[in-house]
Order: sequence, then C-alpha cells, then structure tokens
Amino acid sequence: MPHRQAPLARLRDEAFDVLLVGGGINGAGIARDLSLRATAAGEPLRVALIEKNHFASGTSGRNSQLIHGGLRYLKYFEFRLVHEALRERSILLAIAPHLVKPLPLLIPMYSHFSRVFYGTGLWLYDMLAGERNIGKHRQVSVEDVALLEPGLNREDLVSGAIFYDCRVHAARFCLENVLEAEANGVCAANYVEAVSFNRVKEGWQVDCRDRLSGTVFTVRAQKLVDTTGPWSGDVWGDGEQLRLVRGSHLIIPRVNQSGKAIAYFDDDGRIVFLIPWGSAGQFTLVGTTDADHEGSPDDVRISRAETEYLLGIVRRLYPAASGVQPVAAYSALRPLVRDDADSPTSTSREHRIWNSDDGVLHVSGGKYTTYRAMSEEAADMVCAELAPGLQGMHPTASAPLYPQGRVHSPLMAGQGDLMEQLEHAVAHERAVRLSDALFVSTYRGYEQVWDEASLGPPAARMGRLLDWDERRRGEEVARTVRMIDRPEAV
Repeated sequence: MPHRQAPLARLRDEAFDVLLVGGGINGAGIARDLSLRATAAGEPLRVALIEKNHFASGTSGRNSQLIHGGLRYLKYFEFRLVHEALRERSILLAIAPHLVKPLPLLIPMYSHFSRVFYGTGLWLYDMLAGERNIGKHRQVSVEDVALLEPGLNREDLVSGAIFYDCRVHAARFCLENVLEAEANGVCAANYVEAVSFNRVKEGWQVDCRDRLSGTVFTVRAQKLVDTTGPWSGDVWGDGEQLRLVRGSHLIIPRVNQSGKAIAYFDDDGRIVFLIPWGSAGQFTLVGTTDADHEGSPDDVRISRAETEYLLGIVRRLYPAASGVQPVAAYSALRPLVRDDADSPTSTSREHRIWNSDDGVLHVSGGKYTTYRAMSEEAADMVCAELAPGLQGMHPTASAPLYPQGRVHSPLMAGQGDLMEQLEHAVAHERAVRLSDALFVSTYRGYEQVWDEASLGPPAARMGRLLDWDERRRGEEVARTVRMIDRPEAV
C-alpha cells in the first residue's frame, strides 16, 4: 500500500501544528478549511488528520444522504438552526454540484390539520431560505398526488405538497474533503488510532497505532482537535456530555414511482424519508429512526423494533408493498449535545465547540448539512491560537470542492462496473480494505445480499491490486460479512 507509506512516515517524522483526531465530516471539513486558508495566505500551517477506520466509514457515511434545512426542527422552534442549515444547503450546492443535487420531495397529507400545519411549516421554510431558496413549495391536489405516485395510499388523503432539499452521496462528499485537504498539504492517514495522549512542554505527544500493521509510533502536535464524534466518550472520557442517538435506514426494492422522494410525518411528528436510491435507481432508501444507543459505538445495528417501524410506514404508504422485505440496512450514531429533552427526536441538533481545560478543542453535535459552518468556527478558534493572520479567512464559503483537475469517472456518479470502481477506489481514494470500496467510495455494499461466495470476486480484484495473499483475502471477506447488517424479515 504505497500511498499509505508517505503519510505514515510524515506522522512519525514531522512535528505538526494541529492534529485532528477523527476522520468524519467535521475532521475532514476542518482539515480542508485550515489547508485552504494556509494555501491562500502562503503561510505554513502543518496539519495532520488521523482516523482509526476509513474516512467517512461511520456516522458521516451512514445518514439519510440529504443536505437539508431540517423541516421538522421548526416544530421545536429551532429557527436559527434551520436558517443556518438552509444557508449551508445553498453553499454546498454551489461548491459541490457534482455531489449535491436538488431533490423534490412529496409530502402526502392525510388530514386537514396536516395540510394547514405542514403547509404553514413549508411557508416558513421558504421564508427562512430567503433569496437562496432552491425552489418554493407548492400544494398539489389529491388527483396530482395520484398521478405522481399511483401506488400511494389514497385512503383519507386530502392533498399533498412538494418542496425541495438536496441529495448527496454523504461518504463521497466527506472523502473529497479529505482528498482536497491532502492535496493542499495535510497529512491524512486512515486506520491510525490514537491510543494515548501526553501533554509536554512543546504541546502533545500522541501514541498511535497503525491498525493494519500493528506498529505503534508517536505523533507530535502543538494543538489537538477532537472530531471523534460518537467515540469522544471512549477517547476523551467526556461521554456524559453527549447523547448517542441511533439512526437506522433500510434499503428496499424501489417503491417510489416518480423521481421524487416521499417525506412522511408519522403520528408523533417524526419525519421518515423514502428516497429513490441505488447505482441504477433500483432501490428506495427508508429512514431514519431516533433511538438512544447504550452500547459501544463500534457496534451499531438496526433493531427489530426499528425495522418494524420503518417497514410499517412503507406498507402504510404503499399497500401493494405489503410483502416488501429489506435488501440491506445501515445504522449510525448522532453525537448530540445532551440537553433536557425527553426523547431522542426532540434533542437539539445545535452544535458545541469548546476548549477543555487541557487545551483540546472539542467539536460535538450539529448536523451533517452544517459541517462547513462548524468547521469554519473551529478553524477560527485554532487560528486564534496558532496563526492569527489566518483567523477570519473563510474560503470554504465559495471555493469549489476539490477542483484540482478532478476527473469525474463513472465511480463519481455511483455508476459503472464494480471492478472498475474498486480499482479507482484503491488507486485514488485510499481504499485499503474491501469495505472501504463497498461502503465508502461506493454504496454497492448495500445493493445486494452479500455472502462469502459473492464477495470472493471483488476481494480477489482488490487483492491483486494490494498484493493480498489468500489468507488476507479470506480475512477481508470474513470481516466484510461481519460488518453487514442483516435486518430480520418482518
């Protein structure tokens, strides 16, 4: 794996100004932000980013695949959060149009109260978006709903509404932030775990382990930034500040008949999306749930209750899909800042960024959509300490994401031959395990029921590229099988 050797050597040999621990969207976003500031100013700033698994392999790659304002948060009067998210939606659409694309969503209204209540919310949603709105909502009749989605349940249907948000390949978006940061000089290494932290006169000495080779080495940095998300409690011992909320999704054979997603509000006011999905649009992505998670952040799987809940909504909306069963599922944890809310659903998605007494900068809470603004705020705080000349520079609000001669191959569009995609992931996107290609560079891992036999050919292809012997190929297949979340049929 030659492309890993250079960053590993840099981690061992160089002293860094900033070490970011955690390679999800916040770590990736801060790394990109700092690197763009330093490059634009011509001022050296030595930044490193480590991730104990693959970049974007956790929460940042396993969400609802939406860039959205958060319509449901209006119910909790979180107007500032929604306004910020809508502003960020327009920015991300402008800087990354190859990954962030407008998506029309249809809300079926099954009562006159819903028509008035959610109609008012959509009007406010448009108002908060302001001039940056990507499309105003409109009411549609029962007849129009039936034309758009003939299979949708019409019993008690009184009307519908269409509004707009954006879709994204969330893992790829995170990965491209990492790759651009690396192109601008950031030392980024996956499968490197921080195992201990020691404060010294010059800053910090962090003992790290290469999880592929087992080698332990020390990284030196003046400033540490915690972007470990759900793992923050395990790494830093501050778990009591976070509420870990599990969000689960199902992938089912496609039920949407139009190109629109369905946004359905259940009786509790929770929103569930049914989004056309898959490399050929052959699936529907259904989610999400909100459930407190009490176990390890390394073991997050959909529960039977969550599967029943999501399938129940699908079958309620599409009676002809009464026998539909999931092809795959995925779950992830939202590291929400703990508040006094009774339920996971009502817990605020506001973020918090602060320096602890030992000088570590922690980033918690927030939404995927607002990662850029959070990264900007965190980068300002880092620069205030280390590079005052860079504080207040905000290039990420307009700089296109990863523009350096990027060739958007079939892999970028989520299409094309799987073996071609594997080769691209290995050559250009730091994929070193089978799961990196199947669940991060692509989402092909969620598009069929994989087993040891079907994983054999892709493992063999990656093995030829990465010089795996027969034992290593077997280990990769077995590991990938263990990772796959197989929801129970209900």
